[in-house]
Parts: sequence; structure tokens; C-alpha cells
Amino acid sequence: MHGQVSEDTPVGVPAALMWDVYRGLELGKLVNKIAPDVLGRVEFLEGDGGVGTIAKLTFPPAPGSTEGGYMKERFTKVDDENRVKETELIEGGYKALGFDVVRIRLEMIEKDSESCIVRSSIEYEVDDKLADVVSHVTVKPLEIMAEMVGKHLSENRSTL
Repeated sequence: MHGQVSEDTPVGVPAALMWDVYRGLELGKLVNKIAPDVLGRVEFLEGDGGVGTIAKLTFPPAPGSTEGGYMKERFTKVDDENRVKETELIEGGYKALGFDVVRIRLEMIEKDSESCIVRSSIEYEVDDKLADVVSHVTVKPLEIMAEMVGKHLSENRSTL
């Protein structure tokens, strides 16, 4: 079974500024700084932020739990011209639920000179026998990340 979920998140900063953060290692560093309790902690295992980089995200514990999960992803596309970044899960996360392939796509779409849309998409392949786990696929954490990064950049523009 093949599927995709996608959501557009408007943010009040230019697409070029969002892309500067999203394109490489800066996104993980900023998540660690402004949202570790919400989104988790990012650790870069190899690479310089370009294609081939491997990142590990350790999720914060769910309410009532003492331990969070994790996922490892490999950067498969960093397109500066179109402001598109794609990653593929290689371990943990949805892969631990039995998904065969999980790809994340983040795209910065210019709205006007002062705002943009962050389009977050997850494309997946899973065995038909696991159709019940498809309901777990959500881009909500990616939406939250776009909102938090956009708010941070907007509030700190003069210091960037």
C-alpha cells in the first residue's frame, strides 16, 4: 500500500530565510535550542548537511512515559533552487511500525516578500496487512516545527 499525507503551514518570514535554516544542519541545531521538549533532540551522525547526511531524532517521552522513541533519516535531496529537502527514514519511527519506505519532503514556497508556506509531506509504502497502522502517519510534528522555527526567526530577525 502506498500513500501520502501533506500539510501547508503559513509562516511570517521569507522563504529564503526559512530555507537557510531548513536546508542543512541549522534546522537540527535550532530544534535542539528552541523545542527539545516538544520535538525532541537532533544528533548528526554523519555528513555536513548535504545529501548523505544521517540525523537521529530522539523523541521526547509521551505523557505518562519515561522513554521516547527515535528515528534515523538520511538526507536524499537538498535542492537550493526550488527550496526542497527530502529525507528517507532508515531506522526507527514509522519503520519500527513496519513501514517499508518512508520519505519526508519539506518545501519552502514563497508567498510574498515577507512570508512563505512550508509544505510538509510524508510518502510511505507499507504491506497491505498493516493497513491499520497507516492511521498513525501524521505531519503534525513537521507543522509544529515550521510554526516554531517561523516564530523564532520572526522574533529574532534583527539578530540574524
